[in-house]
Amino acid sequence: MHNPDMILGPVITEKSMAGSQKGIYTFKVAKNATKSEIKSEIENHFGVKVKDVRTLNTKAKDRRVGKYTGKTKTYKKAIVTLCEGSTIEL
Repeated sequence: MHNPDMILGPVITEKSMAGSQKGIYTFKVAKNATKSEIKSEIENHFGVKVKDVRTLNTKAKDRRVGKYTGKTKTYKKAIVTLCEGSTIEL
């Protein structure tokens, strides 16, 4: 099953960039995406071999701007480990 809306984009943080040197990449994915669907979509889209997929749902955090309070958005995150010799250009 090919779903181009499954992978929403990479997560660009200091921690995720350090992991990319080891072959570990982090992506925002759709809420209803499963590990096997994420694996096949990454392999088809980037042409690499995926070794492992770990997922987590982020929680909303309280944020404040001046006197106004609110919450950040929640999303599902996939941490993808590639096989030796595979890389992704972000």
